[in-house]
Amino acid sequence: MNVRPFNEIKWRAAQVCLLVAILTVCGLLAPVDADAARLKDIASFSGVRTNELVGYGLVVGLAGTGDGTSSKFTLQSMSNMLEKMGVEANPDTLKPKNVASVMVTAKMPVSVKPGARIDVTVSSLGDAKSLLGGVLLLTPLKGLDGRVYAVAQGSMTIGGFATGGEAAAAQKNIPTVGRIPNGATVERGVPFAFNRQDKLVLNLSMRDFGTTMQVVNKINASMGGDYARAQDVSTVELELPERFRGNMVPLMASLENLDISPDGKARVVVDEKTGTVVLGQDVRLTKCAVAHGNLQIVVAESEQVSQPGPFSDGQTVVTPQTDLAVQEQNNSLMLMEGATLQELVDGLNAIGAAPRDLISIIRTLKVAGALHAELEVI
Repeated sequence: MNVRPFNEIKWRAAQVCLLVAILTVCGLLAPVDADAARLKDIASFSGVRTNELVGYGLVVGLAGTGDGTSSKFTLQSMSNMLEKMGVEANPDTLKPKNVASVMVTAKMPVSVKPGARIDVTVSSLGDAKSLLGGVLLLTPLKGLDGRVYAVAQGSMTIGGFATGGEAAAAQKNIPTVGRIPNGATVERGVPFAFNRQDKLVLNLSMRDFGTTMQVVNKINASMGGDYARAQDVSTVELELPERFRGNMVPLMASLENLDISPDGKARVVVDEKTGTVVLGQDVRLTKCAVAHGNLQIVVAESEQVSQPGPFSDGQTVVTPQTDLAVQEQNNSLMLMEGATLQELVDGLNAIGAAPRDLISIIRTLKVAGALHAELEVI
């Protein structure tokens, strides 16, 4: 039986403790940016995209909820389809209650090959009430160049329903739009070879010079050379090293996970339809005084009946009566200066500003020149 000396065991334990301490210090000193985003989340790469496909088709098998006789194109489409199958049909005699004309759309990734299957969306084109229970007949899907890239067919899934009678009706979601998972088969691939590119172009989703230069510096640092350069405020062009020509996938895998801290203009977005106000983190205010109050006047009209006494010669008359109420909020001025996002929100809440009031206050601050942010109303 071999027994290690006590000093050797003690030395090994000391080495382990030293290694743990070094790793702990490195972990504490490692910079962690909470606002960092991956490059693939803020940019798109040339050659990595989807292609829009569209087609016109017919959905059959509906339970009386299809197009009526007012949709002439549905009648003509049914007649043309039946003639191709050897059946003569006069469009004027057709009553397509169980048939609906639809538009079929799909997104085909550039990387799919013939035989792959993609999802399709089916949308009613005529006056059909519902596509529930329908089956899409064979429909060619064409690209922008007019060529057929896929064919779709199959039963649809509908996320809603519509039903009703003479005096009442009920509907949930939109029953005239459905989807067919894996409903289209790709027949022709997009003539594009990703690995044959000589250079790669990155399009950033935000237009900011600082963010663009940060992307350039991060890419050059990771690749060990000046391969990336900025073309404009949101475009980066990357020259491919010889070792990655014809084999770009390893390069893309390493670049798309680079951590980038996006930056941009201070912005305030206002949605008047819903009363939503979104403020960016860099919104600032110069010194200004804000007071906000609402004047509310309520006028209510009512009628009083004046009834004469019994056995008198008087007549019953109606006398109008007006009730007037005036209510005004008396809010004092609040001085705001150099506010951060949190200070701005706290200050506006302190004067009792509701979301609708915030919209008016923010607009007024912008007109006064006290709000240093881009105001966008949607």
